[in-house]
Amino acid sequence: MITWIQKYFQHHFKGVFAVLLGVLIVAFVFTIGAGGGTSSSDRLSVPRPFFGYNLNLQSDVQKISREAEISVGLRYGSMMMFQIGAEQLQMFAFNRTAMLHLADQWHIPPATEEELKKQISGLREFAGQDGKFDQAAYSRYRDRLKASPRTSGLTEADVLRVISDDVRAEKVQKLLVGPGYVQPFEIKNYLNDQDTLWTIATATADYTAFKPEIKPTDAELAQFFEQSGSRYDTPPRVAVSYLEFPALPLVADIKVTDEEVRKFYDQNPARFPKPADAAKAAQPAAPAITPAIDSSADFAAVRAQVESELKLDRARKLAAKAASDTQLALHNAGAKTPAAIEAFLAERKLTLKALPPFAREAAPLELSGSPQIAAEAFSLNKDRLISDPLATPTGAVLLYWRESLPSTKPLLQNVRDAVTADYIESERRKRFIEAGRAVKAQLEARLKAGDTMEQAVAAASGAGLKLEAKAFEPFSARTRAQGVDQTILGALGRLEKGRLSDMVSAADKGVFVYALEKKAPDTSEANPLYVDARTQFADDFGSFAGNAYLRELVEQELKRSEPKGQ
Repeated sequence: MITWIQKYFQHHFKGVFAVLLGVLIVAFVFTIGAGGGTSSSDRLSVPRPFFGYNLNLQSDVQKISREAEISVGLRYGSMMMFQIGAEQLQMFAFNRTAMLHLADQWHIPPATEEELKKQISGLREFAGQDGKFDQAAYSRYRDRLKASPRTSGLTEADVLRVISDDVRAEKVQKLLVGPGYVQPFEIKNYLNDQDTLWTIATATADYTAFKPEIKPTDAELAQFFEQSGSRYDTPPRVAVSYLEFPALPLVADIKVTDEEVRKFYDQNPARFPKPADAAKAAQPAAPAITPAIDSSADFAAVRAQVESELKLDRARKLAAKAASDTQLALHNAGAKTPAAIEAFLAERKLTLKALPPFAREAAPLELSGSPQIAAEAFSLNKDRLISDPLATPTGAVLLYWRESLPSTKPLLQNVRDAVTADYIESERRKRFIEAGRAVKAQLEARLKAGDTMEQAVAAASGAGLKLEAKAFEPFSARTRAQGVDQTILGALGRLEKGRLSDMVSAADKGVFVYALEKKAPDTSEANPLYVDARTQFADDFGSFAGNAYLRELVEQELKRSEPKGQ
């Protein structure tokens, strides 16, 4: 089963799997100059070597991170960048750096022109809707690079170097892949799971229609409440006030040039799709040749939106700076007590807005419901009264801690309605399963007597279950028939021909599966699927061995340059 999951994820989620692999290989948090008790000047003067780079040198760290961003954006598409956390991306950057170090040691040359062409043709950033290489997408990407090299600091030569390095890194990965040893029983189990040919009939019980009368007593509710542990406890909460720095009032004073608006558009094309009417009008009725995309026309259609977004973006940055300046002024003024902080704010006519206490998972709308802001609020205490500046969709805020409230257990009478509803649902589910056991005995008796599943379902009575029979054409897990869901596959398990499964309970139903026929697949080495599975599993296991080597290499390098005292 483990090997099947590995193969399934690798086949269906290659992009996400590759990124997450970087997280698994390099399990550490990237922080610049993380050594405790070391001053800023010390960190700059004491090098921390990492495969030819200095982790205490900002320019080196930026180069590693920037090239990793380009690599991920090209390989998986620029939209993928919004789905990858900063920590994951930084880990991927270190992993990539280690592979390029090995490429240098093993004298792997830069990619040839043919290798570059092949690599470019397989990059998601240059793919069309059909997933294949799209020359127009590639041309647009190059045009954007040429249009904004000064603002982005990125040239076509930089991108080609990253692509070439990715080719070299992939060669290192292939060299690191060791022999993958696979036991024959693993392949046979996989083939049995995937290719056993089943002919089944099912009886499905509708849980939504199962409504037994349940009237709990006070004693039953009290016992259920006592046995529920912390289920009904009030979670820990925090009470904070916030100092708001809104961005909107700043927009009117922000001036932007036509050149700045166009550059902002070129850097963020995905944020500004053409209006539907404009896109329709720009498309000929029956083009003989796909027309070239006029980026100037696209820009003109959304220019007003681009200018508005640019101004708001800059206003948010000004709001964040104002919050940062206020925090710094508080620090410089030595305002570390509630009285001192309140006096400081009153002197500058800054008003705190109080919020009612909230739980970690329930950040108030005033703070945009942000989990990150809620987490920052919970990091505050009597020794750390003011938060760092926090960005919001409307500007920025500083949080001020008032009180931390521990978890409390309520009285039953205060949560009686919730306890009653949960008890009834729990009891209902329990009775549903018990009814399934009773009905199974009835179905088995009729099936053994020669009835079809439809006849057996019609003869089953009592227990309050509403049953529906269904027959399926022969299928396997690999070639699943329509209507065969994961609940049915889970019920097959070790089911043998002529046997009826226990009722498998899902969210809204319970399913009995009856095996009319069960034909085992060919699990000999003569079966081409056996050879394919063995090859795939061997590649997987070999990759794991290579990744283990790479993980050890990275850990050793980090340990070797780890600052003293950590």
